[in-house]
Amino acid sequence: MLTNVDEVYHSLCERVKERNLKYYERYPGDVDLVKRIVSKLLATPTFLPSGGQLTARRFLQLGISLGGSPSAFAGLHSLFSSAFLSDDDDQFSKAFLKSMDSTQSFDDHPIYYLMHESIYADKISSCSTTNWSANRVYATQPEFDYRATSRLNDNRPTLLTGEVVFPWMSDGDYVELSGLGMRSLAHRIACKNDWRILYDPQQMRKALANDSTGKSKAAAALYYDDMYVDFHLAMKVTARSAPLENCKVWINNDYQHSGLRDDGATIFNKLLSMAKGEVGTPS
Repeated sequence: MLTNVDEVYHSLCERVKERNLKYYERYPGDVDLVKRIVSKLLATPTFLPSGGQLTARRFLQLGISLGGSPSAFAGLHSLFSSAFLSDDDDQFSKAFLKSMDSTQSFDDHPIYYLMHESIYADKISSCSTTNWSANRVYATQPEFDYRATSRLNDNRPTLLTGEVVFPWMSDGDYVELSGLGMRSLAHRIACKNDWRILYDPQQMRKALANDSTGKSKAAAALYYDDMYVDFHLAMKVTARSAPLENCKVWINNDYQHSGLRDDGATIFNKLLSMAKGEVGTPS
C-alpha cells in the first residue's frame, strides 16, 4: 500500500507542469520574461543580500508557491515583473533580490531541506533509501530542462519546479545550507538505507478502528487539484481494506494545498462535524 518515492515524484512532475501551464495561461507575457530571467542567471549568477547565490535553478524553485493560496499567481507575477530595472536593462533590481531572499525560506528552516524526502523512507516499503529522488526524476523530464527551454527559439515555456529539494542546494545557492558539515549531513540522510518502520499499516488500522458508537476517529479534506498531494495516491490509502479506510474523506476542489490558511475555520468545522457524525459527508 505504501508508494515508492520515485512514483510520488513522477506524479508530482505532471501536476507541477499543469500548474505552470495554468499560470502562463493567466500571465502569457511572463513566458518570455521568465526565459529572460533564467537566461540572465545562467550567464551570470547573482549574489543575494543573505550571501547565497541566485542561480537559475534556485530562481525556478519559486514554483513551490504555484499550489498555494488564490493570490499566489498574482504574487509570482508581481515578483517576476520587478526583476529588472527596466525593459531595456538586464540589471536585477534590489527589490527583486531582497524578495528572493525573503520568499525562499530554506535558510531559515534547514531541517525542512534535510528531512524533506525522508518522509518517504520506510523499512517495509520499497524505498530503502531516497537517494535524492526528486533530482533523479526531474532529470528524466525534458520539459523541465530549463537550459533548453529558456532559449528564445524554444517554443516551450520554462517550467518552475514544485515542492522538492535538490542536492545542489548545499553547494552555495543557499548560504545556511552550504558548508562541509551541512552538505555532508544532507547527503548522508539521502543515502541512509537502514530506516525503521515509519508507517505501520496495522497500527494505523488499530488507531482508527471504529468505537462502539460507530463514529470515526478521523476525518480529512482532500483537494482534487492539490499540487502537493496526489489525489489518486491519497485515495488508495483510504479505500476499503486500506490502512486509513476508517478515515472519513471530504473531497472537494474549492481549495489548493493552502486550504487551512485560506479558510481554516470553515474546513476545521466541517471535518470536526464529520468525525462526530453530525454531517453526512461522505454520504
